[in-house]
Amino acid sequence: MRLDAHQHYWSIERGDYGWITPALPVLYRDFLPQHLEPLLNKHQLDGTIVVQAAATLAETDFLLALSETEPTIAGVVAWLDLTDPDYRIHYERFAKHPKFVGFRLMIQEMPDANAILAPTYVEALTFFAEKGVPVDLLVVSHQLEPLVKLLDQVPHLHAVIDHIAKPRIKDGVLEPWKEQMSQIAAHPRIYCKLSGMVTEADHNNWEPAAFKPYIEHVLDVFGPGRVMYGSDWPVSLLAASYDEVVSVLGQALPETWTEADRERLFGLNAKEFYRI
Repeated sequence: MRLDAHQHYWSIERGDYGWITPALPVLYRDFLPQHLEPLLNKHQLDGTIVVQAAATLAETDFLLALSETEPTIAGVVAWLDLTDPDYRIHYERFAKHPKFVGFRLMIQEMPDANAILAPTYVEALTFFAEKGVPVDLLVVSHQLEPLVKLLDQVPHLHAVIDHIAKPRIKDGVLEPWKEQMSQIAAHPRIYCKLSGMVTEADHNNWEPAAFKPYIEHVLDVFGPGRVMYGSDWPVSLLAASYDEVVSVLGQALPETWTEADRERLFGLNAKEFYRI
């Protein structure tokens, strides 16, 4: 199974995508399965993991409903508010749906990432760790220190870092991202998505070589068994075409990688992580 492990669908008229405004004309329109299907076919991808793009329960309901009639949607990553006393009730409702595969914690949106060290988050994530529920972690590189501390408190969390933790690719900065990603990778249940990289570079003037040291480090510390390809389409269109996203990753893969390693990156790891 070949999978794109990270992409989004949205319908602007739904009204809960506050971050998508006319100031982002590339994104300010509907993006639905019929728009992605030709690209999936071109790259011989069997399906995708669709990830929430709005911090609402209603958007997750929208995506789960969409998945019922769209065979290319292999799974839906939901939104949950872990500070909501009813988060377990919402989780249990979502979990009844056959295409629900986990939820995303949006650390990126927190004014202070140290909030994830509060008892509310630690207790909730311990609950999900014990159940083995897949968790996507949306985090920016400057927020990694609290995340390292969190994983020390919840070492059995079954989670994946989205977008290689958004390092400062545009500025060519590697540390302390590099060391912190090594610490995170030491937890054997943590995976990493090679996604969302082009939007961390200069949108109008990036070169494939800019991504190579970041990709190489992720592959080195996570290995071929805990990495996933994700396009981050359509957000990636801010900086690159779908074809360019695939090309950037392909050019950076080690020559020593086997076909089996590539199969893991382009689908099998996501299939196992999300238990599809």
